[in-house]
Amino acid sequence: MPVRHRAIAILLLVCGQPLERLLALTWDDVTTTDDLVTIRLGGAADIELHPPIDEPFRQLAAKPQNHQTAAHPNSNWLFPGYSPGRHLEPGYIANRLRDSIGVRAARLGTLHELTKLAPTAIIAEVLGYSPATIELHARDSAAKHATYIKARLVAARP
Repeated sequence: MPVRHRAIAILLLVCGQPLERLLALTWDDVTTTDDLVTIRLGGAADIELHPPIDEPFRQLAAKPQNHQTAAHPNSNWLFPGYSPGRHLEPGYIANRLRDSIGVRAARLGTLHELTKLAPTAIIAEVLGYSPATIELHARDSAAKHATYIKARLVAARP
């Protein structure tokens, strides 16, 4: 998988972001140092990316892709597209990632899992979602988990 596709997939799987938001990121949203890569996804805080998931971002910083044409001489897009001054199109990336991951299922699954790890208000603030949206994911993930536990209990009865 090309490095920028891997970077997009990582943000999708780790942070549960919609493709439209990921593709609109610029290099102003990413900080790369020798020790750490951080990214701001529209929330109040930067998210730290540690090895090995920081590697595609380090590679992109060292050797930006699709900046070698006259159409993109000074582009600040993290994921520049093929049209002058534009970022990659969500439909294009969704098709490219389809063989590896289901974009929508991955994003929703990530949000469901994240709601089990921290309070919904904190998740919403860090990821740039509304608290009501994250609360819906928390409720849905708990409901599915409760259904699973009930099914296991019923199956275990003699």
